Amino acid sequence: MGGDYGPSVTIPASLDCLKDNPELKVILVGDQARLQPLLANALTQFQGRLSIQHASECVGMHESPAKALKNKKDSSMRVAINLVRDGVADACVSAGNTGALMATAKFVLKMIPGLDRPAIVSTMPSIYGHTYILDLGANVDCSAGHLFQFAIMGNELVKAVENIERPKVALLNIGEENVKGNEQVKAAAKLLENSSLNYIGFVEGDSLNAGPTKVDLIVADGFVGNIALKSIEGAAKMIGQFLKASFGQNILTKLAALIAYPVLKSFKHSIDPRLYNGASFLGLRGLVIKSHGGADTLAFKMAIKLAEIEAGKDVIRKIGEQVEQALVTGTRL
Repeated sequence: MGGDYGPSVTIPASLDCLKDNPELKVILVGDQARLQPLLANALTQFQGRLSIQHASECVGMHESPAKALKNKKDSSMRVAINLVRDGVADACVSAGNTGALMATAKFVLKMIPGLDRPAIVSTMPSIYGHTYILDLGANVDCSAGHLFQFAIMGNELVKAVENIERPKVALLNIGEENVKGNEQVKAAAKLLENSSLNYIGFVEGDSLNAGPTKVDLIVADGFVGNIALKSIEGAAKMIGQFLKASFGQNILTKLAALIAYPVLKSFKHSIDPRLYNGASFLGLRGLVIKSHGGADTLAFKMAIKLAEIEAGKDVIRKIGEQVEQALVTGTRL
C-alpha cells in the first residue's frame, strides 16, 4: 500500500513477476476492498500463487517510525513483516516509509545474534557492471566494529548472489593512503586486515562507478553512503537533462539525436536507476527489501526479483553462519 503510487504500481509489478516465474507465489498485503477490484481475473489466473492478506491500516510516507510501530499494529507493513517472521512468506518487499519499515522489521524479526545494527545495501551501476555498497542510510554514526560487521554481512550477500567466492571488499574513504580518513575508518581497516575477508584497502568515491580497479563491495557508514547514493542519482538525472536539452536545440541537433538514437538508448538503459531498485536490510533474521518510494512498475518489479534471488540463495542463513563462525573463532564483532 505504500510508496508514491501504491497498488497502481505494486500490483502490476507483482503480476509481471508471476508471469515470469512459475515457481513464485505472491501475497498482496493491504486493504482488500481496494486491492480486489484492481486484480480483475488475476486471482483465478494465478490460483494458488496469488492471494490477498487484509490489513486495515497503512503507514504514511512521512509518519513517525515510532508512532507507526506503536499505533499501527495492523498496517500492511507490519502484517507483511509478521508473515516473514511466521514463515508464511520468505521475504517482504515494500516501497513504504523507510524509517517505519526498518523500525518494524527490527522489532518484529530481531537481529541475527552477534550483530548490533541492520544495514541497507544495494547496487550501483559501474563500468564493471555493478558495485554493492552499504550502509545507505540506516546508521548515521558508526563505530569501527559496526563497519566491520557491515563488511561481513555484505560479503556473504555478494558471495551468494553473485557467485563470487572471494569478493573484493573496500572501505570508502577520502583517499587510498593509510594515513587518510577518520579514526573509525582507520580502525575498521585494521579489523578487516586481520580478517579472512578479501579486503583490498581504501577506495575513493570514483570506485563506486568508475574506479581504476573492480571492487565488489564498498563499506561506509550510513551518512556517507546515503550522500554518495543521492549524489550519483542526481548526477545521472543531470546528464540526462543536459543530453535532452543539447539534442533538442535545433533541427541539426535533432537530426544528430535521431542518428545517435541506438547509442543513446543503450546508454540510458545502462544507467537506468530503475534496474537497480531494491535495497536489502541486512542483519535481520528475515528478508526485507526496500523499494524506492517513487518506483514505477519496472522498478518495483526489480525489487521483487531481488527478493526472489536472495530468498533462493538463502542469504539470511549464510550471513548467520558466517557471524556464528566469527564468534566461535574469537573474531571481534
